[in-house]
Amino acid sequence: MSVSRILKWITGGLEAVLGIPFLGGMIVISLLYTPLVFMLALHIVTLILTKKDGGESTGSILGIITSCIAWIPVVGMVMHILTATFLMINAAKPDQIEEKAVQTQVE
Repeated sequence: MSVSRILKWITGGLEAVLGIPFLGGMIVISLLYTPLVFMLALHIVTLILTKKDGGESTGSILGIITSCIAWIPVVGMVMHILTATFLMINAAKPDQIEEKAVQTQVE
């Protein structure tokens, strides 16, 4: 499993926690919105590694957008849930580098 897929699982899990009604909002507000900045950085790193590995980047791009607009109460919750869903779906799919490695081993 590539580093980008592992980061997708991690960011997907963190987004899922932030998407829990009231709990996610309390975490973000009590930590003075720093979780949004942290998640933005994590999504950017994940996107860069995903592009390098040839994987699906939809979840990471959506995560960057979510980190920028998640300060809006209800919109943020919905966006966190959508982002978590997309990231976990993307993480379940192998990257192009992993597929090539499997094909090479088979031949």
